[in-house]
Amino acid sequence: MAVRQRAVATLPNLLKSLRKEFPKTSPNQQLPSLRRAFSLYDQINLIDNVPEDQLRFQGLTSFVIRFSSYTDTGFTVNGVHYEGSLLCVGNLLMSWTPRKFSEITPNSLSIFQLLRPIPEILVLGCGRHIEPVDSELRRFILSTGMKLEAVDSRNASSTYNILNEEGRIVAAALLPYGVSS
Repeated sequence: MAVRQRAVATLPNLLKSLRKEFPKTSPNQQLPSLRRAFSLYDQINLIDNVPEDQLRFQGLTSFVIRFSSYTDTGFTVNGVHYEGSLLCVGNLLMSWTPRKFSEITPNSLSIFQLLRPIPEILVLGCGRHIEPVDSELRRFILSTGMKLEAVDSRNASSTYNILNEEGRIVAAALLPYGVSS
């Protein structure tokens, strides 16, 4: 019983010291972001507030991943449909010449020898199916300082959205979804 009385007696002092150590925040002060503490699916739901000037793939097809859209022949980015392959670097969008996976060569990705800052990662959208990346192409990409993630184009556009929304320097080289080996 004496222990309980001492604990109850020290509680007000404990609360006072905690209030001094952690003062109240003003109503206008923003709380720190907790995005990295959420699961991947929670992050996708947080993309609703992506700034207007950031590229994002948007859903318009029957097989939709939220904020990602593709057709067998192209992609929809910020409400505009683009036919063919795309190369995205940060918030820069370009047409890209390869029409099938075998046409992706170090030469087709040579822009990364000139580009600064170098993206952290290149997300390679292989079309409908994940394709093995040959050792010469893999060595070239790694020599630029980028990491490589080769996935189907549906997942590549979604991964690009998430990484770009997080503010990371990311690039995507995307073949249309209808492309298969």
